[in-house]
Amino acid sequence: MKTFITILFTAFVLVSCDETKKVIDVAGNVQLSGAYKVSKVNNTAVSENAPTFNFYALDKTIKGSTGCNSFFGSYALDLYAISFSDIASTERACEQPIMDVENAFMNGLRNAGSYDIENSVLTIYSKSDRSVLMVAIKDKAAEN
Repeated sequence: MKTFITILFTAFVLVSCDETKKVIDVAGNVQLSGAYKVSKVNNTAVSENAPTFNFYALDKTIKGSTGCNSFFGSYALDLYAISFSDIASTERACEQPIMDVENAFMNGLRNAGSYDIENSVLTIYSKSDRSVLMVAIKDKAAEN
């Protein structure tokens, strides 16, 4: 009987933890949802032709502009881990430095490992060494 109660309790705790994680992931999706403008890529400020993107929480997709090309894909959250998949873009050639920013931005999406969002500032970190890959500002006007 004692073993049965232990197993039952363990199952309850595991289910509760799984449900808690789901709630946190949903909250993260809602918090990320919206329009962003990139202000830095690889610690370099970006102003002209800055990449912009939107997170869509309902279907966990991301769409936007690299400053030259359009792109789209999917994202996944696991607590504060973030990953992007199925990223595709148009293939228009643009002049420099726009292409350098685009390449750094797209590499940032491919190498993303975690994120932080505070005061409408989204920071995406590398999965390999937690260096800052990009910083983006949430467009509060687009929320209203």
